Amino acid sequence: MNPTPSPPDPRHPTRPDPPQPTRSGPPHPTRPDPPQPTRSGPPQPTPPDSTPDHPRDLVGIGIGPFNLSLAALAHGLPDPLDTAFYEQRPAFHWHPGQLIDGTRLQVPYLADLVTLADPTSPWSYLNHLRDQQRLYPFYFTERFHIPRADYDTYCRWVSDRLPSLHYGHQVDAVRWDPRHALFEVDFTQLDTDGEAEALGRTHTRNIALGIGTAPYIPEPLRPLADAPTVPVIHAADYLTHRQRLLAADHITVIGSGQSGAEIFLDLLRARPARHEKLHWLARTEAFAPTEHSPLGLEHLTPDHIHYFHALPEPVRDRLAPALRQLHQGIDADTIAAIHDELYDRTRDGGWPDATLTPGVTVRTAGRLAGTKIELHLEHTQQGTRTRLTTDAVILATGYRERPLDQLLAALDPHLHRDATGRPHIDPHYRLALDPAITRTGSNIYVQNAERHTHGVGTPGLGLAAWRSATILNTLTGTNPYPLPTRTAFTTFGLPEVRNDSTTPGPDGTLVDLKG
Repeated sequence: MNPTPSPPDPRHPTRPDPPQPTRSGPPHPTRPDPPQPTRSGPPQPTPPDSTPDHPRDLVGIGIGPFNLSLAALAHGLPDPLDTAFYEQRPAFHWHPGQLIDGTRLQVPYLADLVTLADPTSPWSYLNHLRDQQRLYPFYFTERFHIPRADYDTYCRWVSDRLPSLHYGHQVDAVRWDPRHALFEVDFTQLDTDGEAEALGRTHTRNIALGIGTAPYIPEPLRPLADAPTVPVIHAADYLTHRQRLLAADHITVIGSGQSGAEIFLDLLRARPARHEKLHWLARTEAFAPTEHSPLGLEHLTPDHIHYFHALPEPVRDRLAPALRQLHQGIDADTIAAIHDELYDRTRDGGWPDATLTPGVTVRTAGRLAGTKIELHLEHTQQGTRTRLTTDAVILATGYRERPLDQLLAALDPHLHRDATGRPHIDPHYRLALDPAITRTGSNIYVQNAERHTHGVGTPGLGLAAWRSATILNTLTGTNPYPLPTRTAFTTFGLPEVRNDSTTPGPDGTLVDLKG
């Protein structure tokens, strides 16, 4: 395919204020193919600073899959928005340390950046395959769940073609400028070594926070994880340290989620029979599968988000842990592959030297003789304690939302918080701010920072396009991406009763609810 010329940069300083939206229907169906890459390599040149007289419509902070989805759908609007998305990393990469050979995405390929909001978008996974001349081979593979490496390649294909993305740009502060009724965003452009190269400031009407999550390291293991000579590695960096880990005599994996299972299986396959020397420990009561039944997965739909958001805060806090298996278990195929591998190693008699123990917590940890690690363990059901000596530890302990407080420190007086100090977030993913800000039409939207208000589907890729479309529909005040009014067969909750004490029974007579 011949390169398509890049569209004019809508962020030129002489650009007038954007016209008021007038569209009332879906995006035009005859969009061209996405433009080919025009960047020669990160970091990109600093985008022109927008002034208070010519502010941007939207600035995105962070470029992971969620803000990448927002940028792709924003690029497809019939009435263009002036947007810029900043990311301090030099290029897009999706969990590079966990792209283990053979691992697959746990959601169908339809959960790409755009399809569930706009199947006609040129930024879809299928159009990516078409552009790479892989569409027919993909068709014959009959895969619904694609390799993780393919998803990473797809996202980088999109990120290389969107002109609104700026890597090597670290956002330092966000402030409200009451004089101009705009947000100020200060950033630092970084060179290829990550050192400060230039400073910039942009003004914008709206912000989308997509700063993502950070690897979580349990408190007892933090001192060891910070020590360079001791191999205590978070799963996020597994592939970077894989050869070093395989050289260890004994390896311990901690964590019962999908990452822990994939790493344990990879290590098991790489170790010789009868000399595996592997431990797999988990705090959970079992190595249990993720809930993947169709009705169970309806808890990850917009219908459940609406229901969850309307619940009282204490009820939401109690409900979230109860739905853990919807997103924190292990794919059943991965469990089966582990069992098959272990079973095959019993063929010639004996059992593999691999220990799998759930229900265990790590109380403390320390070094022995400078090269070994001692884990102090407690079994929660038995109430027993023991010690485990190992040569390497891999922490498949998940991720936590990055706190917004530091980035939004200057806006703290304007933020509304709940009883535990978390920000209030409305159904349209907007932070609750003082009316003095919101009545100007300016808002801060969040991506993957709203589990406490929107439920367990928050980090799921399957809701990325829907959330991005919701944000753009709200931001533009129109409906460029019409969304379904119903997405689940399950009805979450009961309809409101008109009378506080009675309701019609099966035979039509009134039943006293208080009795």
